[in-house]
Amino acid sequence: MISVQIPVINRSRHPLPSYATPGSSGMDLRADLSEPVDIEPMQRMLIPTGISMAIPEGFEAQVRPRSGLALKQGLTCLNSPGTIDADYRGEIKVILINLSGEKQRIQDGDRIAQLVIQRVEKAEWMPSETLNVTERAEGGFGHTGKK
Repeated sequence: MISVQIPVINRSRHPLPSYATPGSSGMDLRADLSEPVDIEPMQRMLIPTGISMAIPEGFEAQVRPRSGLALKQGLTCLNSPGTIDADYRGEIKVILINLSGEKQRIQDGDRIAQLVIQRVEKAEWMPSETLNVTERAEGGFGHTGKK
């Protein structure tokens, strides 16, 4: 297993994000709230985590929805996956939206999203007049049908 060391500041009252199982790809982020917040149906809200980090150059952190929260409560992350760049040093905050038909309450310490650390490759553009031909060519947006 490859790991990367990431300096982190935890200003919350909660433990640092950690992997729940040896095979987990993401670590749960927890809400850092002074009081519970209610998210109305179709409302979006920025939820603080109290976590700041210094991601090494060549990596990013991705904020992703938690599947159980989406299925059971209709809460998911907007801008997903949210990218945290290597040069960002502010607090990690999660944009949650309530897609259910009922008001949803977020309590201090609730697990609200996953954090995944990924390598990042940089692109180098090579201007060209033509591109190599593929079977798919310009087909997109459902070009292969439903089946």
